[in-house]
Amino acid sequence: MDTKALRQKILDLAIHGKLVPQDPNDEPASVLLERIKAEKERLIKEGKIKRSKKSAKSSDTPHYPYLLPNGWEWCNLEDIVCELKYGTSEKSLSVGKIAVLRMGNITNVGTIDYSNLVYSSNNEDIKLYSLEKDDLLFNRTNSSEWVGKTAIYKKEQPAIYAGYLIRIRPILIFSDYLNTVMNSSYYRNWCYNVKTDAVNQSNINAQKLSQLMIPIPPLKEQERIVVEVAKWISLIDTIKNSKEDLQTTIKQAKSKILNLAIHGKLVPQDPNDEPAIELLKRINPDFTPCDNGHYPVGWIETILGELFSHNTGKALNSSNKEGIFKDYLTTSNVYWNKFDFTAIKQMPFKESELNKCTVTKGDLLVCEGGDIGRSAIWNYDYDICIQNHIHRLRPKIDLCVPFYYYTFAYLKENNLIGGKGIGLLGLSSNALHKIEMPLPPLAEQQRIVQKIEELFSVLDNIQNALEV
Repeated sequence: MDTKALRQKILDLAIHGKLVPQDPNDEPASVLLERIKAEKERLIKEGKIKRSKKSAKSSDTPHYPYLLPNGWEWCNLEDIVCELKYGTSEKSLSVGKIAVLRMGNITNVGTIDYSNLVYSSNNEDIKLYSLEKDDLLFNRTNSSEWVGKTAIYKKEQPAIYAGYLIRIRPILIFSDYLNTVMNSSYYRNWCYNVKTDAVNQSNINAQKLSQLMIPIPPLKEQERIVVEVAKWISLIDTIKNSKEDLQTTIKQAKSKILNLAIHGKLVPQDPNDEPAIELLKRINPDFTPCDNGHYPVGWIETILGELFSHNTGKALNSSNKEGIFKDYLTTSNVYWNKFDFTAIKQMPFKESELNKCTVTKGDLLVCEGGDIGRSAIWNYDYDICIQNHIHRLRPKIDLCVPFYYYTFAYLKENNLIGGKGIGLLGLSSNALHKIEMPLPPLAEQQRIVQKIEELFSVLDNIQNALEV
């Protein structure tokens, strides 16, 4: 379920008069606007707010964005709010008397994020820019995508606001309804059309903001809309949080499966399996095992270099043009258990280099740099070459290579694969050779992989369902 799209749909239905039914007994919005006009005149006469400068009208016939239900009216934002006021330009502090809200505190869903706060101790600024409950904050400068994002202040804690924000204080209008309008797709489209673009940022000033057309329902309908929107948003947030919790659970479940697999606890041991030591004795008949550590009976603790021959590919050298041009893989082509073939390059390989640099079906490839340890099995029926930032691992004995792919995934997830280097980190051949590895009996390796893939398939199906 796309909770973001569902949230947007609810807001859009609300401001088109389609979320709650109209009541013909409600006082029409035209009467409400007259009362707002009178209240604004009173505030101006008492010197509490300043009269805004009216913009020159481009046409005697106003253009309305869309049709409204009976009893609703269009008006400009400036008609229903106190003066639009820019925030403080004073530099903020890490500590102080009062929090200063900045554009980073305005979320893209109409709320305020109180993390990463800065502060002010300027008494004059506190007097001029202190926010009141249900003020709205408009972000006048931001990226093209997010300029104009708006949030409602619920006085969770005392605060003033910074210069990239404009305070909006409604008059006799439900602030939550106005916040609904100013987080709708209608409003986002308006922002896109009126913004002024500069290098890496866009701007909408107070003059443009004042001309934003607001659909005004009767006051009682505004209240019903606010209640209904809150109910839906709460439900959507519950779904979203449950979805995120489930995604986290899926990730944790996969991690636990790998942990059990690598320690011999995912499938039962079979005493009839050929012990792992017999696999190593095929390489070295005189092999003497050490303690098998914390692994089950029949397993051996060893190092990667005992199980795989490994080497890196060829370094790219533009001056060396000898040999036959062949496709080769870089770390940008290798992802966890898959390959990206959208950008395959070529370079010349000498006949003497091909044995070392060619990958064949069944080889395990491990990234030396970048996302250190990222691995994939080459399961294609054709060969390809590799660059020097990829390790090619080829089993010395009969091994279930996917078991060792999952071992690398486990080691990576638990930060057990590191890298050293100057500037960029890397997994050297020497470090790779010494990585401690479990060696279960071959038959058990195969049972473990089968069980991992069976369980991962179930979890992946759940994950895919969440993303629909």
